[in-house]
Amino acid sequence: MFAVVALEAALNFTVPLYIQIVQGRSPLATAIAMMPFNLTVFFSAMLIVNVYERLTPRQIGRYGFSVCTIALVWLAFVVRNDWSEIPVLFGLFLFGIGQGSLVTLLFNVLVTESPKALAGDVGSLRGTTQNLAAAVGTAVAGALLVGLLSTIALGRITASPVLTPELQAQVDLDNITFVSNDRLRTVLEGTSGSPQQVAEAVRVNTEARLRALKIGLLIMAGLALIAIIPAGQLPNYLPGEIPIDEAPARACVEEGQRIS
Repeated sequence: MFAVVALEAALNFTVPLYIQIVQGRSPLATAIAMMPFNLTVFFSAMLIVNVYERLTPRQIGRYGFSVCTIALVWLAFVVRNDWSEIPVLFGLFLFGIGQGSLVTLLFNVLVTESPKALAGDVGSLRGTTQNLAAAVGTAVAGALLVGLLSTIALGRITASPVLTPELQAQVDLDNITFVSNDRLRTVLEGTSGSPQQVAEAVRVNTEARLRALKIGLLIMAGLALIAIIPAGQLPNYLPGEIPIDEAPARACVEEGQRIS
């Protein structure tokens, strides 16, 4: 559950950042662009129950994380500065299917595998896990992308003969972050940079920004791939094959006797 929610939070941070900074779209346009992904998660979470009679939780878990991995790799390869909406939306659609399926699956497993006496504790732990994972996923995605951008941009600035040390000294290179090209031009207007140097700085920013996003998505894909391993510990039976676990049953009986 932590892996599922953290990945979703990371993508919900990365893609809007890409749309607003790289594409230069407004927050409203960004929200509209994310609607297909959120709707896919919503409907997948409802419709996945239709395959519970044919696939075990272990199979759904592995397939779900596999779909998320494929979607993130796809997004890493199709994102461009001249973004074509259909390929990106297809990647978000795939990721939404995996996410929605996993969220519902894991909730059902938690409910069926836990004794009724611990239902309140399970619900509280699930809520805490989701909140923590959302916060960690967003924070890690932000730190990862900014760190990648700083490393890539500094390397290219240092290697560029056009961006002289004199110009670099007039810009705060210790605080590199995602900025639009228009914002970068505005900052460079306050320096002694020539039009050629400004154009070179914009080129470096454009390329470094896109490469950071691509690498970030690939790292997220790697994490989704690793999550297939714990998914292999999910129950491997169909609803009609659910075994009777004597330990939880005994715990429920003892709890009932203690209360009475």
